[in-house]
Amino acid sequence: MVKRTATPIRFEAEVAERLASYAAANPGMSLSSAANRLVDEALRIGEHPGIVFRPGPTGRRAALAGGPDVWEVIRAVKSARACEADLAEDDLLALVAGNTGVPLRLIRTAVRYWASYPGEIDAEIDAAAAAEDAAEQAWQRERHLLAG
Repeated sequence: MVKRTATPIRFEAEVAERLASYAAANPGMSLSSAANRLVDEALRIGEHPGIVFRPGPTGRRAALAGGPDVWEVIRAVKSARACEADLAEDDLLALVAGNTGVPLRLIRTAVRYWASYPGEIDAEIDAAAAAEDAAEQAWQRERHLLAG
């Protein structure tokens, strides 16, 4: 469990109103948790230009501005590395860029973000793999039932 420290912050009235609206629009979110999320995301965006955060079925996740989610890029990089173990870094990234259509500079942005937050991105990859496996199994059961 992460130890929490109290940090008194005074917001300008307009910011406090927008924060309250944000928390209200996200059921179960307190003002404190909303402020914590937004500050954390802002710090990460400052650390990693080109990264944004998007909502989705698994919650908020890191993504490339104007591009795919970071986990999708990292999964492609890992897959390429597994298939082409001997490729040099530049060649590996060029292969991923060519296969995905994601510009090389954005792939490098995703790799840098992953290097800072590998657990978070690897968990997204694992969740996606589990969802894909579950969908495949459901499709197989459906096929089996309908095939007679």
